[in-house]
Amino acid sequence: MKQGFYGILPFALGAAAYGFAFGILAAQSGYPWWGVALMSFSVHAGSSQIVAVERFGMDGLVIGAALAGIALNLRYLGIIASLSAILKDIPLWQKLVAIHITGDENWALTMARHAQDPRIGAAFLIGSGLTLMTSWTTSTALGALLGQSMPDLASYGLGFAFTAAFIAMARAMWRGRRNIAPWAVTFAATILLINLGVESAYAILLGSLAGMAVAALLCWQARTGETP
Repeated sequence: MKQGFYGILPFALGAAAYGFAFGILAAQSGYPWWGVALMSFSVHAGSSQIVAVERFGMDGLVIGAALAGIALNLRYLGIIASLSAILKDIPLWQKLVAIHITGDENWALTMARHAQDPRIGAAFLIGSGLTLMTSWTTSTALGALLGQSMPDLASYGLGFAFTAAFIAMARAMWRGRRNIAPWAVTFAATILLINLGVESAYAILLGSLAGMAVAALLCWQARTGETP
């Protein structure tokens, strides 16, 4: 578990930077600091929180914000499924804790380390998740606490911190030329749907499903050597 605590620190510092930015923007959208902290602890999904806050700011409807966040969080069904082998030998309560504190960063790091050393497993995932969750919750709450007395930082382009963070995560997950087709399809489908007026959270979800379909097709072709 100690390996996970320390191994995720560079990612946790990056998450804290855009978590602080998120906290400021959430506070300036009307969220109290304790509400931001509670959301970060209970939801613990940066991209979904960002989308939910943006959606709430558009029409003030909690249900719309919740549905947008849930739609974007559906990707975690695939993430958790990929961890089944790592989590299979631990008690149920530890599995539930591990699932809750799993984020994009510690999932990617755990899978990469596990591929190098099969002994890296649930303890690493939990340790890195606890570090990441603490960093995220603390930084978002601090950003929200200070954001109420700060100028409108969105006008200074602070929102790009989120985009930059996701670009960095995407770069870390790049696995070579085999990613080109699925990523290109995901990007093109998402942009097309947004231009057609589809809500951004649902456009991202549908674009991701299109990319996953292409990836599955390519894997099938590689295994069988056939063209459907």
